[in-house]
Amino acid sequence: MSKLPKIGMLYGGWNSEAEVSRASAAFCTAAATEAGYDVSEIAFDRNLPHYLMQHKVDIVFNALHGQVGEDGSVQGLLNILNIPYTHSGVAASAIAMDKTLSGRLFEGANIQTPPRLSLNEADIVTPVDYEGPYVIKPRNDGSSVGVEIILDGRVCPRNRWASNCPLIAERYIAGRELTVSVLNGNALCVTEIITNTQFYDYSAKYDVGGSRHILPAAIPDSCTQKAMSWAERAFELLGCRGIARADFRWDEDNDSLYLLELNTQPGMTKTSLVPEQASFCNLEMHRLITTLVEAAQCD
Repeated sequence: MSKLPKIGMLYGGWNSEAEVSRASAAFCTAAATEAGYDVSEIAFDRNLPHYLMQHKVDIVFNALHGQVGEDGSVQGLLNILNIPYTHSGVAASAIAMDKTLSGRLFEGANIQTPPRLSLNEADIVTPVDYEGPYVIKPRNDGSSVGVEIILDGRVCPRNRWASNCPLIAERYIAGRELTVSVLNGNALCVTEIITNTQFYDYSAKYDVGGSRHILPAAIPDSCTQKAMSWAERAFELLGCRGIARADFRWDEDNDSLYLLELNTQPGMTKTSLVPEQASFCNLEMHRLITTLVEAAQCD
């Protein structure tokens, strides 16, 4: 029997999603250990190459979220070091993280996505030539950090966001929140997310009891099939690997589905959607981790 590879569980960092990353890493480490892997948890900083050599890591399990860990940066470094890693590579990660660029690609592939505008650096955030309710969000961030829904036409102070944070305005889609995990190109199922907030925000995602998940979603078969098909197409279009999660809004009144974004580093905490969908498909957490580790590679 061949020896299992040594896993470096990469977590943390210095962005707004470091806490989520620590929770994902803890849950994944427990599952990887159950699967028989020797795992070293490695807190990410600029000495990463030294840590990887120190721990004699064969494969990196990327449990980072947000900028640097999710935008292609750490993937590029691991490519240079020739250390295989889980999840998507440089290009797919960078494109998926950029909501404007990925949205254009989705539109070109006939996958409906909300109209978006890049915002200027004025003191007041005003989406020029934009009508109706809209959402302001960072162009390159995740976990719903910094998202603001504007329903009443008011404007927002620019200083609510970091000065170096590019923003976009996206048309607000009223409707039901759906999500689809895609594992190695295959959609798992559709979950409907019900929250006590306007949308699936940071608290709803990661606090115990922050949201209620219905799976499979109680929606028409046609909507289920479209969501799963679009999720798989988006995964392939961006060249993703391993696991990703496609987030949707379904306007039930008009039977209109919108792909909001594709997340290449979805949450892997005990309250996260990916482990839940995998379990629903009879893929327990330790088997999910094994599947991701076996798919690890460099670009």
